Amino acid sequence: MTNEQKSPSLSIAVATGENREIGKNNQLLWHMPADLKFFKQTTSGHTIIMGRKTFDSVGRPLPNRRNIVITRDASLQIEGVEVVNSFEQALEITNTEEKPIFIVGGAEIYRQALPETDTLYLTTIHHQFDADTFFPEFDRSEWEVVSSEHHQADEKNKYDYTFEVLKRI
Repeated sequence: MTNEQKSPSLSIAVATGENREIGKNNQLLWHMPADLKFFKQTTSGHTIIMGRKTFDSVGRPLPNRRNIVITRDASLQIEGVEVVNSFEQALEITNTEEKPIFIVGGAEIYRQALPETDTLYLTTIHHQFDADTFFPEFDRSEWEVVSSEHHQADEKNKYDYTFEVLKRI
């Protein structure tokens, strides 16, 4: 990237429990069709970057998106996916026209991306879960809430949840 090039606009899309829980044993902790729909609407047509374990839990490239997977395994090849070996390399192969670029997990990739992120698409599932993987702590005072929609549990979505879009101040 030359000095004249602006780095791409980074966004994070994540669903967490009330204590920043995001997973256990490389699996999601809930099945929330409303959040899956929100995620699909938010990220479709854009580039998504994820770690290899997150890709493994998804099991396939997500349609209508440019899929970039970060792994330490230099020999890994996945059909329909661009494989890179670092977060920096993932950013290098994107460009400023690809706006926004979504970071979609897991915890280590979120940790690396959070300082560079402009926008956070945060779904909070209003429940406390038994988890072994968490979204990194962040200072909410550094973010402005652009939108917030609270939803009650229903027959398809077991827990109350809130969709928020936060922009870095």
